[in-house]
Amino acid sequence: MAAGEVNVYSARKEDLIKPLLDDFSKQTGIAINLVTDKEETLLQRLQSEGVNTPADVLLTTDAGRLAAAQKAGVLQAVKSEMLAAKIPAAYRDPDGYWYGLSVRARPIIYAKERVKPADLSSYEALADPKWKGKVCVRSSDSIYNQSLVAGRISHDGEAKAEEWAKGLVANFARSPKGGDRDQIKAVAAGECDVTLANTYYLGGMVNASDEAEKQAAAKVAVFWPNAATSGAHVNVSGAGVTAHARNRDNAVKLLEFMASDAAQRWYAETNNEYPVNPAMPPSATLKAWGEFKADTLNVAKLGELNAAAVQLMDRAGWK
Repeated sequence: MAAGEVNVYSARKEDLIKPLLDDFSKQTGIAINLVTDKEETLLQRLQSEGVNTPADVLLTTDAGRLAAAQKAGVLQAVKSEMLAAKIPAAYRDPDGYWYGLSVRARPIIYAKERVKPADLSSYEALADPKWKGKVCVRSSDSIYNQSLVAGRISHDGEAKAEEWAKGLVANFARSPKGGDRDQIKAVAAGECDVTLANTYYLGGMVNASDEAEKQAAAKVAVFWPNAATSGAHVNVSGAGVTAHARNRDNAVKLLEFMASDAAQRWYAETNNEYPVNPAMPPSATLKAWGEFKADTLNVAKLGELNAAAVQLMDRAGWK
């Protein structure tokens, strides 16, 4: 009898996920059919396909996106002893609708030549007028920034978080544009002194074959904010089993495989992400940035507070 198949909708780029999926097929004999597209497109597709969807697994980035899929009713709850044992509670949905599979942090990235680490302390401190004209960030459309703001709302309350966002906006060196790598390059080029960026983007630049990216990465350093309070903001990439999965058992097997030690090691070494399993070490690149205190807030909260974060950013004038 054939081992069957599993159909995966992935918002992660093919090269970031396919080697892992190929490994799974080799080890289990289960064929994987992979469809990659943008997060919003895949969610719309799952909703319009309904019970007729071929998809068994949705793989995506950010707890905000995973929560949106759960809210849209396209995921089902899964209980697995293995997933519960390997994935800390803070990195999975409390009811098992989705599981984090890799962790990324969003620290402060600063210009080595112009900023002393002693000048930095917390996300909140970036709203201080001393940083006027010195902060570059992505737009409020970025789910990564939305989740960061959701984290601040959870910790500080909405009024305080809004005051912080307004102060941060007042310190922007330019109107938000581009992705995380563009912010890092802007710091390296002297357009601003500090930014907020996900660790795997900087890791990718450190290890890039493109010399310009490598040189830009060499001009910046990582500062771990909020060490004395909430810890650095962290988020996950993750997956859930679709509500109408026809290959449910194989889908659960795939999630368990991705939480396994071998798969977690691959995530760490190849994608410059932190393993979701705290027992697994990070890559040499990430280790070089030092240990840090990670926010222990359950990342599901970032999804719950997403709408409030988006409205708050609009009110603060964060374009």
